[in-house]
Amino acid sequence: MSQVATPGPTLLDALSLLAEVGDELLVGTARDTHLAVLDRTPAGRLHRGIATAVYGGLGGGLRLASRGLDRAAATGVGPRLEAGARGRFVSSAVNGLIGDRLLRERPQLAIPMALRLHGADVEPEPESLAAAYPEATGQLVVFLHGLCENESYWRFHRDRTGTTYAEALAERGWTPLMLRANTGLPLRENGAALTALLQRAVEAWPVPVTRIALVGHSLGGLVMRAAGAVGSEVEEPWSRRVTDVITLGTPHLGAPIAWGIGHGSRGLSKLKETAAFGRILDLRSQGVHDLVAGLAEDVPPLPHARYHLVSATLTRSERHPVGHVVGDLLVRPRSAYGRAGGRTLFPGADVLHVGRTDHFGLLNHPEVHAAMRRWLA
Repeated sequence: MSQVATPGPTLLDALSLLAEVGDELLVGTARDTHLAVLDRTPAGRLHRGIATAVYGGLGGGLRLASRGLDRAAATGVGPRLEAGARGRFVSSAVNGLIGDRLLRERPQLAIPMALRLHGADVEPEPESLAAAYPEATGQLVVFLHGLCENESYWRFHRDRTGTTYAEALAERGWTPLMLRANTGLPLRENGAALTALLQRAVEAWPVPVTRIALVGHSLGGLVMRAAGAVGSEVEEPWSRRVTDVITLGTPHLGAPIAWGIGHGSRGLSKLKETAAFGRILDLRSQGVHDLVAGLAEDVPPLPHARYHLVSATLTRSERHPVGHVVGDLLVRPRSAYGRAGGRTLFPGADVLHVGRTDHFGLLNHPEVHAAMRRWLA
């Protein structure tokens, strides 16, 4: 069999998590904000006891429902969360937001790093790989998605171009490997998992692997950099076969939106009335936290690989004041190129700017298609 049919989480697991989060975020935020306001009013003490009892009842009901759903889910009943595309979308989004917490508290909902084909995992074993990739070549192009995404995002805008990056490169002799990861985990933890997975895949590949290209969208590019650093320490590592690394809108030096969330949570926490909203922002995963700083010089590029860095701006020119400040709405060009203050993380790298598009417009963009054909010739 080429694909592994694992039981996986059920819809009941997801509903249990929803009840838990509803108690923690919705009820907890409303309670703390309400009580903070009451404490500033003359009659606040009279109403505090009533309000506390009401919120306690609501929270207790949600916790009781969560425990009941957990017990039911443990029996294996109910539809599988990842049986359809919508469930996989929800799973990937939740993992991106709180994936590190899921791994600690609800491991059945935490996504493992895996090769993916037709919505299922492929084990990196000789028999499974041979069955899943009957036309395997020695040239592998590995695709890793961004935060809160999954492998299906690589099909975005296919209607615009008539093909995808993976399909176009397959026609040119490459074998595409689509990955899925828990993007809520720390970058280096995901990097180590990716190294282990690719090492196993290369060793078990049906034919000798002669060349590897890595393609990462957004956070995926950072994970690939972290994996390259770990992979260099392995005996006969897969990373020695990497000739090209392509990053699409990757925040090598951090993302402004993540920086803003961090400062916003600290600002909200200064007042009792808004502290609960600050805690909501602070619940974001370590993966989101890592976007604030990106990866700097302590994670150097692979010395034998050619780097190709793609940025986007909403404006035609990246020098336009608006494009310079907001970039693609998530990442600025200088971060996508790894350049700041006279320093550059990727000396001699190829750079490509795509104008008048946003962060997700870089997926299957005609200009990037053309560039990939040149870079991976």
